[in-house]
Amino acid sequence: MRAAEDAWNNRNPQKASLASKPDSQWRNRLEFFNGREAIRAFLKRKWASELDYRLIKKLWAFTNNRIAVRFAFEWRDVNANGFRSYCDENWEFDAHSDMAVRRASTNDLPIQENERLFHWPDGPSPADHPGLSELSL
Repeated sequence: MRAAEDAWNNRNPQKASLASKPDSQWRNRLEFFNGREAIRAFLKRKWASELDYRLIKKLWAFTNNRIAVRFAFEWRDVNANGFRSYCDENWEFDAHSDMAVRRASTNDLPIQENERLFHWPDGPSPADHPGLSELSL
């Protein structure tokens, strides 16, 4: 879970996409796409428009080759409007532990800058930063 969180906080589409199979199927909000190239293009667009992006993930449940994850991320748009986005995600892995399917549902809550809870420099969150449960998210 921490490796996935770090990959997204580093905002490197090439590196973040490597956890997925070359033909992985993704749904993110209203977008449906397949394959690493499409994943990379999505992540590049996402992080170009979601500025000051900070994410915290938490394992919700798992069984066999499926995992349910919940997470929240904070960001601002190009007009400096702030948001905290809440997401539930389902992952399915193949026999080689590569992500075969990712389905994400996300809700955005507008927030003011003084309401941000995720404060750390660009990159992975510090090991001692409070998690979602500690932040009551």
